[in-house]
Amino acid sequence: MRRSDITGSMALGAFVLVAACSKPAPAPPPTPQVGVVQVTEQSVTLSSELPGRITAVETSEVRPQISGVIRRRLFAEGSMVRAGQTLYEIEDAPYRAALGTAQGQLGAAQAQINATRLQAQRYSELVRVNAVSKQEADNATGSAAQARANVAAQRSAVEAARVNLNFTRIKAPISGRIGRSLFTAGALVQTGQADPLATIQRTDTVYVDVTQSAAQLLDLKAAMQSGEVTGGGQGARVQLILPNGQTYPIEGRLQFAEVTVDQTTGAVTLRASFPNPTGMLLPGMYVRAKLVEGTQSKAILVPQRAVSRDERGNPTVMVVGADNKVAPRVLKTDRTQGDNWIVTSGVKPGDRIIVEGGMMLRPGAVVKATPWNPNAKPAAASAPAQGK
Repeated sequence: MRRSDITGSMALGAFVLVAACSKPAPAPPPTPQVGVVQVTEQSVTLSSELPGRITAVETSEVRPQISGVIRRRLFAEGSMVRAGQTLYEIEDAPYRAALGTAQGQLGAAQAQINATRLQAQRYSELVRVNAVSKQEADNATGSAAQARANVAAQRSAVEAARVNLNFTRIKAPISGRIGRSLFTAGALVQTGQADPLATIQRTDTVYVDVTQSAAQLLDLKAAMQSGEVTGGGQGARVQLILPNGQTYPIEGRLQFAEVTVDQTTGAVTLRASFPNPTGMLLPGMYVRAKLVEGTQSKAILVPQRAVSRDERGNPTVMVVGADNKVAPRVLKTDRTQGDNWIVTSGVKPGDRIIVEGGMMLRPGAVVKATPWNPNAKPAAASAPAQGK
């Protein structure tokens, strides 16, 4: 090859190298933008949803006090009855006869009193003149006392017979709504039988018995004593969530907490009362009670969507520091409040917590923090650029 050709090739290579080196370097990636919320202390109302059952304020099982055959039923099943209303009639002929027999025996005993009393008076006079012996006088006095005791016994027998006759009219012990009748006319009923004739329940006001763990109850009492939580306790407001998911329109009040802990479940029973003017709440119905426990004045709330779990299952959040670098924090949570967690440790007022855009970030990454708008729609992904 000629020297001039070699020189030309070297010049062309140098030009190409210079052209390649003059190509601009790629721009650095943009700083990730994240949505954050700033932690503040605020007052929140603490509440718990607890399972429970509805019970009637008063429940009475109608049972016979005597044995006999039912003659009539005098109420409509499912109707309202009042205390003292006659519900059933039992055949009373045997009990009327028993009352008549007792009254006759009482009359005989009263007639015997007069005879023995007069005899005792005569013998007491004759014994003074030794016309009768002292033993005969004592016997006459004893007979008179025995006759008086017999009269008292016969009076009690008459009263018992009259009570049994009154028991042939079975009356309602309380006012309320009566259920179905388990016995019909012509059925034989007996004292002490296992099945009641019917059941009456007063449901104008009902009780709701719910259970709460003893640990939660102790934590709540400790918070109230320290002043962190105010209000609550006896008389606290209670809301009901019905089996269909609807909220009962009338609020109830907490009445009391049981004085012992169930040894099998470790729970304490709480009782609340609810007005039931329309009869919507039925005894035995399963409900959930939302119990207002009190107000926490300095609570820290963290959105639930900002909280994730580490490999140990601990709740964590990503926090943006003053230098705009990301750092993880492990939280200690207490309970949920709407869409937020109530946090007891891990963050403090003023911290900026990442709520949106922090999924792929690593600790130490620099970000651009903007206030998170919970109502903003997520940005649509841009279409990839087409290569030329």
